[in-house]
Amino acid sequence: MSKQINVALIGNPNTGKTSVFNALTGLNQKVGNYPGITVEKKQGVCKLPRGVKAHIIDLPGTYSLNASSLDENVVIELLLNKNDKDFPDIAVVVTDVENLKRNLLLFTQIKDLEIPTVLVINMADRMSRKGISLDLDYLEEQLHTKIALVSTRKGDGIDRLKELITHHKDISVKPCINALQIDKEYFSSLSKAFPNQLLYKLWLVITQDVNFGKTDRKEIEAVANFKTKSKSDLKRLQQKETIKRYQFINNILKKGQTIDLSQAKDLRIKLDRILTHKVWGYLIFAVILLTIFQAIYDWAEVPMDFIDGVFASLSEISKRALPSGAFTDLLAEGIIPGLGGIVIFIPQIAFLFLFIAVLEESGYMSRVVFLMDRIMRRFGLSGKSVVPLISGTACAIPAIMATRNIESWKERLITILVTPFTTCSARLPVYLIIISLVIPEGRFLGLSYQALTLMLLYLIGFGTAVLSAFILNKILKIRSKTFFVVEMPNYKLPMFKNVALTVVEKTKSFIFGAGKIILAISIVLWFLASYGPGEEFNNADEIIKTEYASQNLSEDDLQNKIASHKLEHSFIGITGRTIEPVIRPLGYDWKIGIAIVSSFAAREVFVGTLATIYSVGSDDEDTIKNRMAAEINPVLGGPLFTFASGISLLLFYAFAMQCMSTLAIVKRETNSWKWPTLQLIIMTAFAYAVALIAFQFLK
Repeated sequence: MSKQINVALIGNPNTGKTSVFNALTGLNQKVGNYPGITVEKKQGVCKLPRGVKAHIIDLPGTYSLNASSLDENVVIELLLNKNDKDFPDIAVVVTDVENLKRNLLLFTQIKDLEIPTVLVINMADRMSRKGISLDLDYLEEQLHTKIALVSTRKGDGIDRLKELITHHKDISVKPCINALQIDKEYFSSLSKAFPNQLLYKLWLVITQDVNFGKTDRKEIEAVANFKTKSKSDLKRLQQKETIKRYQFINNILKKGQTIDLSQAKDLRIKLDRILTHKVWGYLIFAVILLTIFQAIYDWAEVPMDFIDGVFASLSEISKRALPSGAFTDLLAEGIIPGLGGIVIFIPQIAFLFLFIAVLEESGYMSRVVFLMDRIMRRFGLSGKSVVPLISGTACAIPAIMATRNIESWKERLITILVTPFTTCSARLPVYLIIISLVIPEGRFLGLSYQALTLMLLYLIGFGTAVLSAFILNKILKIRSKTFFVVEMPNYKLPMFKNVALTVVEKTKSFIFGAGKIILAISIVLWFLASYGPGEEFNNADEIIKTEYASQNLSEDDLQNKIASHKLEHSFIGITGRTIEPVIRPLGYDWKIGIAIVSSFAAREVFVGTLATIYSVGSDDEDTIKNRMAAEINPVLGGPLFTFASGISLLLFYAFAMQCMSTLAIVKRETNSWKWPTLQLIIMTAFAYAVALIAFQFLK
């Protein structure tokens, strides 16, 4: 049985930690949440020499062990709790060769916990261009560690890192700084009170407000009060610690690192002047967005048509190949069309994640955040609110989690409340199918009307979020003086491996997460649509044959009439008819009403629900799009999905809170049902009002 080593991958944001993680683990990785909290947990497996396996945890980015956010707390809790199953046998601290001084602060803190610690100096391929040279032997000697000089772009240094992880027991655990150097009197007293405890570990337990597992908090409180230090006194000691560490780092880098500024070739300043310009910056961002939405339509069209046809054929083959009965009907009319309703959108969702990954990898996304901060301030939002609002285009759930780095509670609350207005990827299937039905094909300045409509929906969502924030800012009387700080990483060509892994991981997460819900709902919907109470459903054959006896209908027409009658008087039909008076003024029929109600579980269920409902009892296994296009409005006649009803539906989904998972996260983040309840009521009422006005005006 092979031995397993626990490896904690730690580093400042933007040091290329994810690239190192990908280089070590490849596809052998999974993403989840830490138990009980909504902080992302990435872990993977790396095969090492001699049959050894390394279980690698990619911890959230942190600047130091003085935690200021929940993400950073996760790092400290793991490093201080030896009883944790993931407690590292070795810590791998990833640094950026261009920001070594700042990155080493975290390294020295972890080293002082007497955990075997390897230093990875990443982005080594940039050294010659930046005029940087390093004396690795000297740095290893002074820092009491082993160093792996790595370039994930070129694949250099990864084997060396694997070798160091394998021989982690040979790495010195000697601390960089003796805690007594920070404040001799205080730390001497602390040491005498707890002679068997690691001094720096005690110091972190005293100063950090985190959960330390089995650490005895009563003992620690006694230590904290030993010298009756106030919070301000402890803060001053933390500042002294930071100064001492930087003095230590500066002394080492004077000899260990040489920077020849005359060799540095840097286009960053010139690019920043253009990309963050108060005019050109916004124009470039708008062009990039337009290009993304155009590509989502043009590139995905062929694979989407193929997938659509495959699922229509699968339904037909299932009906022909399997014996007739309830199971065959469930498979052909429920499960296959329901899954088809989400799988068809894999190409477009993958392209969306592809573009987002490229923008983040290149360093451009940080410029967008900086650029948009100029606008956000005027609406009472923190500059840091831009990150959740932009990441909300992928999913509102992690976007709401990302609000945790906003210091002001009120600003954070406003960001949480308005983020669901931004168009997430779950809305994309609804938008794409409705746009393809009601927006004509054609181009304006080379851009299709459909791509322009999609971009307009994104802008409407973002604009509504900002406007809502402005209103909430006035209502909640926010007085905020927080400052916006964002790190501008260097520009770099996106690494294909990182982008590919991001697209695969995010798309897989989206598909399997939504797929479970859709499969369950498809089965429930099929049952509700295939069975019903009373004589109207049970005697549908006799009722229809009697009603149309004089019209001499063909057998196919007669069967379609019977299927339609059964559907109307099934459980789902009765439910739909009950809510139809409420939604009819919006241009919807009872089938769309069922889709809207069921999509509360997840917005993307809308298309799968309609696909399931339209398939029940139908032998014509056409594509989803064609079935929807063929639906007739029972009140007005003509197609159900017209320009007026389509725009109404698009606007309803743009503004409605159609996601119970988001509500659950809002409840968890605000620790109250008050805010998600208000969110649900206000957003749904607003969506209904806008959809009503749009349909009545356009019809």
